[in-house]
Amino acid sequence: MIDKQVQVIFLGAPGSGKGTQADILSEELNIPHVDTGSMLRSAVAEGTEYGKIAEGFMEQGQLVPPEIVIGIIKERLQKSDCTKGFILDGFPRNTIQAEGLDSILKEIQKEITCVLNVEVDESILTDRLVYRRTCGNCGAKYNLKSSPPKDETICDKCGGELTQRSDDNLENTKRRFKTYKNETEPLIEYYSSKGLLKNINGNNSIDKIFEEILNAIK
Repeated sequence: MIDKQVQVIFLGAPGSGKGTQADILSEELNIPHVDTGSMLRSAVAEGTEYGKIAEGFMEQGQLVPPEIVIGIIKERLQKSDCTKGFILDGFPRNTIQAEGLDSILKEIQKEITCVLNVEVDESILTDRLVYRRTCGNCGAKYNLKSSPPKDETICDKCGGELTQRSDDNLENTKRRFKTYKNETEPLIEYYSSKGLLKNINGNNSIDKIFEEILNAIK
């Protein structure tokens, strides 16, 4: 049982499973999982000050500027459901965003309690992404190598068609890893220097990883 306020950041390369673990932790502690994508969509749907600005960029297929993302993060972290804690996933992506987050937290009088870095061997990450398949009907997830369906194209649960994300091919996967190493890996040193970083062995089972996360938070 965790009896303190938890405000954490998840770090991890594409395919590390940090999103899955963030969801589990969110349910366990009853605190919001704030991922960048859903946060942007919510801000646009609610018509917030920064959401209206972000919508213009998103409609044109452009990246939302960092200062707008930071503004939306500030709006989100001041909502009532964040008073007991929150989980950040997908932000910050680089040290500039991390410095922006530091400024926000100081302004709204909150602080990060720990940063969870989910480490997974690159060969395992590649297999997770390249062989990943998702049912377009029910959302069930499979891996053709480690947890395959009976038929590579059909969902075992509902009979729906299994699809592969367009960016899950080998070439794109290597590109995503390179981007992560160049932009996001420096955050490991950034948060380590602040005494906040906890490395998590992401090569284990989902349950084992979560157990390690809970111990790290305690």
